[in-house]
Amino acid sequence: MSTILVTGASGFVGSHVVPELVGAGHRVVALVRDDRAAARVTARLDVDQVRSVTFRTGDPVAGVGLADALLGVDAVVHLVAIARDRDGGKSLRKVNLGGTEAMLRAAEAAGVRRFVHVGAMGVTDDPDLHYASSKARAEAAVRASALDWTVLKPSLLWGPRDGFFNIVADLVRTSPLVVPVPGSGRSRFQPFAVADLAICVRMSVDDPRTIGRSIELGGPRYWTYREITREVLAGMRKKRRIVPMPLPIIGAVAGAAELVHLPFPVATDQLRQLRLDNVGPLDGCYAAFGFVPRAMEGQLWYLRTKKRDQDPATAGGGRPAGKPAP
Repeated sequence: MSTILVTGASGFVGSHVVPELVGAGHRVVALVRDDRAAARVTARLDVDQVRSVTFRTGDPVAGVGLADALLGVDAVVHLVAIARDRDGGKSLRKVNLGGTEAMLRAAEAAGVRRFVHVGAMGVTDDPDLHYASSKARAEAAVRASALDWTVLKPSLLWGPRDGFFNIVADLVRTSPLVVPVPGSGRSRFQPFAVADLAICVRMSVDDPRTIGRSIELGGPRYWTYREITREVLAGMRKKRRIVPMPLPIIGAVAGAAELVHLPFPVATDQLRQLRLDNVGPLDGCYAAFGFVPRAMEGQLWYLRTKKRDQDPATAGGGRPAGKPAP
């Protein structure tokens, strides 16, 4: 049994990683920014799981509280990241790169050598691609460190509380007749279950053979954007006409929304990223971890409810039916 510090414990990936680690017998130190974040983590766990989780307050992006958070820790799982911003990449660099660099420095200073970092598939240090550049540079910092590192690089993640698929579902909800797809809809992805990513994180912590490796993780098939939209509709039990929309038109609307800080389902940076396929080897997960990742077909049923209602920390008074309070 190890004691593992998890950054981003209250986020989407963290909400799946923490119970996976606890279920394998590890103790988790959940790094959170405040009591509200700690409450979200607790609400997603059952009574026995809560007993194996302790909370420490800190913020890798601000570089606050990291030395205290690392006391008595055997390994770090670094999950803190954001997917978009409205300031031309400044926040993406600050969080995705700066937060990772701060966590690396703190781990080295504390003598905590094991470091598992969740990156992203298909990223490249292209200044025109703000998210991709920030993630690529963060991964490079991890690889350049003196730590015993592992970098996991998943494609689009699906599962309750996800980002991408819930965005598509929200588009379906707001459009009674059609749902737009950017460009031709032929951009390719390799959706990977967040539950499988949690397993890979746990196995990485447990298996020293993953040290010094950067591992691409995708599902068992490739999907186009149009096929993903069709699967979202099936999961929601909705019927819409799928309509390609020229990227310049979507980009103009997204850019205007960003200028006045209005919510819009997709960022201009994300639209630029669509020119690159987000796929890797189909056997990447099996080759690295010995299991075939689950297929996405028929599994997007959670999209029948809004993202907030998929979360036991916010839905139905904060706890799903049948889940006892701690």
